[in-house]
Order: sequence, then C-alpha cells, then structure tokens
Amino acid sequence: MTEPSTSFDSPWKDIVETYLPEFFAFFFPDAYTAIDWERGFDFLDQELRQVVRDAELGKRFVDKLVKVYLKDGEETWILIHLEIQSQYESQFAERIYVYHYRIFDKYRRRVASFIVLGDENSNWRPSEFGYEIFGCQVNFSFPVVKLLDLGQDWEALVNNRNPFATVVMAHLKAHQTRNNRQERLEWKLSLTRRLYQQGYQRQDVINLFRFIDWLMSLPKNLEQEFWREIRQWEEETRMPYITSVERLGIEQGMQRGEATLVLRLLNRRLGQVTTSVEKQVRQLSVEQLEDLGEALLDFENEADLLHWLSQNHD
Repeated sequence: MTEPSTSFDSPWKDIVETYLPEFFAFFFPDAYTAIDWERGFDFLDQELRQVVRDAELGKRFVDKLVKVYLKDGEETWILIHLEIQSQYESQFAERIYVYHYRIFDKYRRRVASFIVLGDENSNWRPSEFGYEIFGCQVNFSFPVVKLLDLGQDWEALVNNRNPFATVVMAHLKAHQTRNNRQERLEWKLSLTRRLYQQGYQRQDVINLFRFIDWLMSLPKNLEQEFWREIRQWEEETRMPYITSVERLGIEQGMQRGEATLVLRLLNRRLGQVTTSVEKQVRQLSVEQLEDLGEALLDFENEADLLHWLSQNHD
C-alpha cells in the first residue's frame, strides 16, 4: 500500500530534473559514461504524456523521457521510470514493455528504459518481460536498481558526495521511521547537517534539504525542535542557508504539493469533489493534510469527508 501521508513522487521528480547527470552517475554509471553531457539534454514531457495517454496505462508514476546524445554522436531517447512508492505489482514488467514499444512505435527512436525501485519488498525485482507462441519469441529486459540494496552499505552512502546518496538515505529513512517520529527527527537532523559537512554549494544544500524536508515530515512539536537545532547549527557554522525566508517558501510549497496529492486521492476514492470542498482542503495545514491522507482510506462517501473536515478544520 502506498503512503498517503508521505508523498514520494513530487520530490523525486524535482530532484531528477535538477540533477540528471548525477542521477546517471550514481545509479547507472555505464550509461553516464556513454552519454555526451556537454551536448546537453532535453526532457520530452509532451511526448511522454502522449504515449501514456495513448497507452491508457492508468496509474501514473514518476516517469521522465529524455533526449540525450551519445559520445559516438548518435541521438537516443531514455525512459527513466521511478517506481518509488508502490507495492508488488504483477504486471509491472509488462507495463514497462508497453511504455518502451509505444515510444518506439510512435517516434521511431531507440529507447533505453531505466528502473529505480524504492519499495520495501526485497524479493520483488522485475527485470524482464517476454512470451513465446508458435515459435515467435519476445524478450525484453531492462536495468534495475533497488534502493534497499544500496542501504546495505550505509557507510558508502555517507561517504559519497553525489546528491543521490543523500536522496537514497532520506528515502530509506523516511520509510523506516514512519512509525517512530522521534527517530525520524534524529535522522532528519543528521541528514541535514551532513549537507553542510559535505561542503555542498548553497543552492545544492537548499535543493537537497527540500527533498529531505518533504519526505521526512514531523509533528508540529518535533518540527519546532528540528528548527531550533538547525538555527543553532547555522549560527555556529555561519551558513544560514535554509532558515528565514527560505523556510517560508518551502512550507508553502509543501502545503500546495500535499493538498494536490490528497485531492487526487479523494477524487479517485469518492469521485470529483465539489469546488467548496476543494477550497477547504487547500486551506488545511501540512499536518492536517497528512492526517486527512490517512483518514480518507476509510471514507465511503463525501459525507464522511465533510464530517472529517468539520471536526478538523480550524
């Protein structure tokens, strides 16, 4: 089951777009070496939307279609598929195959599909799809990285300056601490301090902190404790990167993203909610939105939602 109170898709999407070369250097080094990064790259969001719509694949995940150039001069397209919060899915490999051939069929481009699995099922490792009938064979395989595997060598992650070492640690600890908020506070502090200790530039600290902060949400009292610690740390290091006005922007961005996610879940469970209900939901705090994300799993109709709002709306 997905975690409605911790939205993993939006922060992953943002961080991949911000650090695409680093993504490949960390997860798929052979591909990173073959790509000519000096020639740049283009995200093909419109082309991917068309393929997904045509394929009628239902549930969306964090997918990016990117045009890159290889060092031998050839243009190629890359499909990055991040399966970052789903449980076991029997048709997963088939779905990746459908994405793959749809892109090739529609645009006649050679496509490479890369999969990152962030779920908690250590035995789920889809990497190929195929079938055979009347002597005809289809065999499709794709490279897969399992985040759980990377967590087995925590020291290697700690010592790696690639931004995605931080991303992986935050993702894994967000999963592991979802039922222990005090432990989550300790890990959030540790990972945030590490951003300064690694010597990242100011903007990199801010970008990576946004990822950590989004995934590792805390109850209000622990959040206040977190910020007391960080303010003291920034005063001691004389690097006020993520406090003051930056925090306000992060909070507003978190609230908007969380509200959008919860509304999507409500629309899926109850049908399209009314404009007035949507307005009420968008006025909720991040903490209230997290509570609603958990409560909505038990809603049978809009009356249940309205009752919850009447009991929890400020």
